[in-house]
This record gives sequence, C-alpha cells and structure tokens, in this order.
Amino acid sequence: MNKRRPSTALLLPLLLLFLATAGEGCTTILVTKGATTDGSVMVSHSDDNDLMDQRILYIPARKFAPGAMRSVYCTAAAMGEFPQYNAFVYPRMVTAERGPGYDTGGPLSVPLGRIPQVAETYAYFDGSYGIMNEHQLMFGECTDGAKVSPEPEPGKRILYSAELSRIALERCRTAREAIRLIGELIETYGLYGTGETLPVADTEEGWVIEMAPSPEGTGGLWVAKKVPDGEIFVAANQFRIREVDPDDPDMMYSKNLHEVAQKHGWWKPEEGKLDWLKTVSLGEYNHPYYSLRRVWRVFSLVAPSKNFSPWVEDGYTREYPFSVKPDRKLSVRDVMRLHRDHYEGTEFDLTQGVAAGPFGYPDRFYGPYDGAGDVGDPSRKLDGAWERPLSVTYCGYVFVNQARGWLPAPIGGRMWLGLDKPSDTVFLPFHVGVNGLPRSVEVCDTTKFSRESAWWTINFLANYAGLKYSYMHKEIAALQEQLETAFLANLEIVERKALDLHRTDPAKARKFLTDFGERNTAETLAKWWDLAEELIVKYNDGLLTEGGRIGQPLGYPREWLETTSWPSGPTTYEQPKGK
Repeated sequence: MNKRRPSTALLLPLLLLFLATAGEGCTTILVTKGATTDGSVMVSHSDDNDLMDQRILYIPARKFAPGAMRSVYCTAAAMGEFPQYNAFVYPRMVTAERGPGYDTGGPLSVPLGRIPQVAETYAYFDGSYGIMNEHQLMFGECTDGAKVSPEPEPGKRILYSAELSRIALERCRTAREAIRLIGELIETYGLYGTGETLPVADTEEGWVIEMAPSPEGTGGLWVAKKVPDGEIFVAANQFRIREVDPDDPDMMYSKNLHEVAQKHGWWKPEEGKLDWLKTVSLGEYNHPYYSLRRVWRVFSLVAPSKNFSPWVEDGYTREYPFSVKPDRKLSVRDVMRLHRDHYEGTEFDLTQGVAAGPFGYPDRFYGPYDGAGDVGDPSRKLDGAWERPLSVTYCGYVFVNQARGWLPAPIGGRMWLGLDKPSDTVFLPFHVGVNGLPRSVEVCDTTKFSRESAWWTINFLANYAGLKYSYMHKEIAALQEQLETAFLANLEIVERKALDLHRTDPAKARKFLTDFGERNTAETLAKWWDLAEELIVKYNDGLLTEGGRIGQPLGYPREWLETTSWPSGPTTYEQPKGK
C-alpha cells in the first residue's frame, strides 16, 4: 500500500513512482484447511499503511431496485490522494451508498464510474480493502510493483483492488466465484494503480489472484492460482505466481494475457510458459530482500525442515515455492505470532544491535534515503537499508480471518482484528453474523487523539512502550497472552449459545454476537488503558517504581554502553590528549 501521490502522467515510469513514495507495504498469508489445527481456512493481512484511515467498518446487506447502478470510487490506497475525486487518506470514502459507516458528512466522494448493481448485496467488514463477508468469503492483500502504473481515468480504468474486493464481497459466496467476477470486471472496466496480490478463500479452499495494469491503457492483466490443500501461502509486496499453465485446472487468467505480453515484448512464445512475475514486473525492485526476506521468514518458521536459505541470487529467485506444507498444522494464534515477528533469534534480529538502542526497540523509521520497497526502480542503488520485518511500526491494522464450514456462516466466520502494529496489539474476535461493529472500532482520525477510538488506545501504548521497549513489551506480551487465551476459551461458550439461538431465531443469535463483540471490546480496551496507566507510573522518567520502592535506577545494558561515548567520558579531571 502506497499513499503518497506520484506524477500525473498516464503511465508512470517506475523511477518517478519511486521518487514520490516511501518504503511501505503489506504482508498477507493464506492457510488452507488441511494446514490448520481446527480445519478452518485462514487469511491474514497486515495493512502497513502509515497513518491512513484506520477505521474498520461494518457494511450492511442491501436490496436494490431493477436497473440500479453501483458507484465505483477512487482510492488513496493505490497511488496517493486524488482531490478531483475527493479521494483522500482520511476519510477513505464519503458516501451514503455503503451504509452509515461511510455516511460521515463533508464532500461526497466522486465516482470514477458506475457498474450495474445486483438485486441484493451481502454484509461485510471493510477497511482499506474488503475483509470478510457474511458468507465467510475473505480477502487479504499486498501491493506489488508493476511495469506500468496508470492513474484512474473514467471510461478506461476505474477499478483498483480495493473496490474489486468490496464488489466481490457484496456479490460472491466462494473464492472461485470471486475470482471470475474480479477478472471479468478488470477486463471490462479497466485496472489502474499498482500491481496487487489478493489471497481469497472460503470455507473449503484458498486461491491467490494477482493483477497488473495493462500497457494497452484499458482492461488489465490477471492470473489466479489455487493453493494446494494442506499448504500455506505468503506474499509480501512482490508477485508470487510464476508459470502460467493453460492446462492446469487450478489456474485462471485473463484471456488476452499472452497476446498483450507478446505485443509489448514482455514475453515470447519460444521462451516457454509465460512467467507472470517476470512478465509484468521488475522483480523485487530496488530494495533487495524487502519482500523476499519476509517470505523466507514465514516459510522458515512454518517449515523449518525445508532449510530455506535467507540468501538468494536475485529478485527472480525460485528458491521459495508458491506455497509449502508446514511441518505441523497451524492454529490461529500461530498465524498471529507470524505477524508479530521481527526476525527474533536470527542473524537479522531487529531487537539487537546499535540501531535497536539500549532497550531492544525493533522498529526502524524510514526516510527519503531509504528504498521505496515494492515500487522502486532496481537501477537505483541504495546507500544502505534496514531489514523489513513482518511487524512494522507503521502498520495500521492486522487481521486473521477464519472460515469454518462446519458452523452456520454467521457463527463460523471470525475476524481477529489487531489495531496498530502486530507486535504490540491484541487480536479482538468478531463474528460476521453481527448487526455492526463497536463504535470504538469504527472511529479513528489519526490526526486527532481520542480515547473513544480503539486504534488510538492500542497505538498509544505501543508508542509509549518504545521508551523502554525490552521492559514494557514483556508486560504487553503477557497481557496479549492472557487476553487472547481467554478469548479462545470464552468463544467456545459464546458460540455454543449462539448456535442454540441460531437454530430457533437467527435474529437473536445475531444480536447476541453483536452484544458479545461490543462487551468484549470495551472490557479489553479498559484493560489496555489500565496497563498503559500502570506502565506510565512504573517506568516514569526511565526509572522503576514498584513494590513500594520509588525511582529505582535501571540504567543501560553494559554491552550497549560500550558502543557509545560512555567509555571515554569524564572519569578524571585530566583533559584527554589531543583536545
């Protein structure tokens, strides 16, 4: 995801796009039912969006009259703000057409175009991109660089993956159905923006659809591949599909893919099967391992027996397969832990070294001298670079969705939502069969601090913990463990009750699940504030106050002191030689 607006040229050269963007991006994971401990299908996504619109909204189901049209809106998540369409970083959209969450007043968003509406749409959870609908269809997302990145243009290119995922959630129940619809929409109405990877899954199977704007200026290119059952897929701002096999029943792709690629010199038939990554992109771009290191890390954690190397020959490597079978099946908390990772225990451990400071702070702050990550031109060599972990300080929110086909959809579909950065958040459970989300989740303006906002609650403590991270993160992690373990235990009771209600009165089950989400969220946020206030007192002025003892000195670790000017500091009255 990239939010700073680049040049206004029709087809943006990658170099110009690099100059106007910063190192941002997302990580997304799909775990098939045969690879999970409970038989659910899981899709996760960290939306690393750098203070954009962090609201997670409930979009209600709606009915429409024959002949109705659906507006398609521009997004600042693709290439930055477009004032001419009232497409801004915040709010991401203003319209009465999507329910009360987006009907916030102010200048209405200007449609890029309209498409025929269906008679009835499904309810779903929405963020920067569509998340999950009431039938347990779910999406993840990550931005990828593409050889061309055109801006939106009514009549030629009106769709980006954000609206594509929303339209699919409004109209589809299965992953295959969603992919066919998205492909048809791209080919009919045109794709603008960056390249995109969207994991899409239902209760039975998981697919990955990847898309790139077409050099033709209209339409778009796309390819989709099924993730084999029993395996896990991960993408991190680089296309992951390689050979396009016309004979593979578990692949779909745009009907003009080969024709367009050959016409523009991106692929030649004599080369063999079309390599999607090489055809539509420049590999990993100008920040080596920005994407591939995260792919390696996830695969190395879930399948250590494969002995994947963190080092590869180039950005087109084939060292990491499309998906892998994990050494053991994954639980939902296992996937949460993947997103919380900073390469701890490896040679890339961001909690270690001088840059981590005296208290092991794992986040790094990007500047204009850093690579643009998923969109930079590979011809620009970097003076230096930070490792790019799964958990970053500029993450807006992260979720792990679960689709569980053995339960009625309103109960089976769960969104575990973590606001702000994964390492220091708590994953709150919400069922898709609700009447709405808590107001605290649906309100957040990142320019105005508010205790009413769940995002600001989590963000405040995550930022404060950076003052003495090695101390305070342990206390946050302990509360995470306590709360998330309790959520899982309590959900067994909650879902049994909801199932009983659903059998006789689905409306009562819906209200019950809505009330649970409201109550559980409020109680959790109260505990989060309690911990924040406790840590403010406990580590005030960098000292330790506990057990009746006030202001105990903690100081710096000796090994870190040795890297500073401390060893040569004033230990005598003598002037140092040479001064």
